[in-house]
Amino acid sequence: MSKILITGAFGQIGSELIVALQAKHGQENVVAFDMAPKPASLEVIAEQGSIVDLAKLKEIVVKYNIDTVYHLVSILSARGEQDPNLTWQVNMDGLRNILNLAVEFKLKVFWPSSIAAFGPTTPRDLTPQHTVLEPTTMYGVTKAAGEDLCHYYFLKFGVDVRSMRFPGLISWKTEPGGGTTDYAVAMFYEAVKGDDYTCFVHKDTILPMMYMDDAIKAMLMLMEAPAEKIAIRTSYNLTAISFSAEELAEEINKHLPLAVKYEPDFRQRIADSWPQSIDDSPARADWGWHHEFDLPKMAVEMIAKLKIKLGR
Repeated sequence: MSKILITGAFGQIGSELIVALQAKHGQENVVAFDMAPKPASLEVIAEQGSIVDLAKLKEIVVKYNIDTVYHLVSILSARGEQDPNLTWQVNMDGLRNILNLAVEFKLKVFWPSSIAAFGPTTPRDLTPQHTVLEPTTMYGVTKAAGEDLCHYYFLKFGVDVRSMRFPGLISWKTEPGGGTTDYAVAMFYEAVKGDDYTCFVHKDTILPMMYMDDAIKAMLMLMEAPAEKIAIRTSYNLTAISFSAEELAEEINKHLPLAVKYEPDFRQRIADSWPQSIDDSPARADWGWHHEFDLPKMAVEMIAKLKIKLGR
């Protein structure tokens, strides 16, 4: 049975990945690592510390006999622009620490890249797997550089590191956390609370998105695929659905009244540098990726879950 470490475990992805991995491998075989204390709502073995503390990470790997790491620690796009130096330190030094431990302890590693690795010179429609990576945010720079670093560690040291470029992720379990695509999550929250919403991108801004259940499924599928099926060791394109901010508001309004005002801020420039749609055919061909949630199905699920969570 695998012994799994999740770094950045109490963020948007980690909070749901913990539960999925516990169900698959047993609660005793999943260890959560984060700067933040363990939320009361999660039952998990937890260690607290900084991702740049290599000695602490090594201690945890040895203590729990870790063989697999889901390395999720990252400062996201909008927040990253507020402190680029910290973003580089956390995102790049943290990844390098995990990869060095992977060399020493023969660890299998998952690391998420992002559509932020693309930039304004990237084709925006059906962005191909192999294309220009010229990001314009520090978050994007760390993702593009991280992809190359993962590829290097695979070629140089044989590290079994696997990655995918996530689109915007939508989840009811955690509130918006500093990403440019988080307006989509915020719209659902405000609708269920009965409030209006001021959106920080134009109504016609189209971005690729994915419901969190599909994202968790994709991670598990990629990590369980035989090594010979993994042809790409930088990062796989991954997508599910694309829609505009206005299309999302219209879908929500089929279920709940939501008045949206559009007041773009600095995040509009970030959104404009990212693709509108993604070609993820290599992931579908290599390891069988397929999504389950389209926009209508996601909206129904988000609203139902948030009504329970928020007591509405």
